[in-house]
Amino acid sequence: MSDLPTSLEETIDQAIVSTKAAIADGVTRLQVEMVIPELKQQPIAERFLSLFQDLGMQFKVYFPDAGAAALAKRDWNNPDFTIRGINEIQATVDPDDDAFLIVNPSSVEVADVEKLCNDAQDRPVILLNPQLEDVSIVGIGYAARQIRERFLSTLTSSYYYRPMPDAAVLHRHPQGWQIWQDVGEQYELKAELPQRPSSEALEKVLYGDTKDSDVPKPKKTLLGELQKFLKALSQ
Repeated sequence: MSDLPTSLEETIDQAIVSTKAAIADGVTRLQVEMVIPELKQQPIAERFLSLFQDLGMQFKVYFPDAGAAALAKRDWNNPDFTIRGINEIQATVDPDDDAFLIVNPSSVEVADVEKLCNDAQDRPVILLNPQLEDVSIVGIGYAARQIRERFLSTLTSSYYYRPMPDAAVLHRHPQGWQIWQDVGEQYELKAELPQRPSSEALEKVLYGDTKDSDVPKPKKTLLGELQKFLKALSQ
């Protein structure tokens, strides 16, 4: 039996448990990634709030812009904690803040995210489903490399889950990066690596070196598998 989540709720629960473990281990810049298309970020963020409540932390929640923050505030019935856009002038750190949640920030907000992380010092900052490495926004030149080297390298993954056609990658702090493969009626653990596998490493673990061989790769389409997965999540 695999550790892979079978629903979106289970995915979020795993992410919360893993992130609590990372915070307990002293990690302060945390990254949570659920690489599933068409996810609605706001309901996931709302479920994630239980992490701070369980730990008795005073926290603030930031969205990419003031509009998304206002929408969350309305849908969450105007809660008594701070919800703002990351680029708002009020996006500051107060002495009694214990932790921060930044929901779905993109490369556009990377400077504001970095500033908040620096201001937070040793207080946990959780980036929930960030898109900070979006090449279409940040580019692939010198400036983009600087962002990756200076800031993205300071982030620690507390949870990562990426379902794919006939396979999945799962990382739960403090475990390694697990590569699972669909072998019929169940998933089988093929490898556990100390860091996130590159595309090449993933290909090699799942299919071996098939470049010059006649071993066929699975014919399942990405779209078909994702549609099946999303349908399962919604049930």
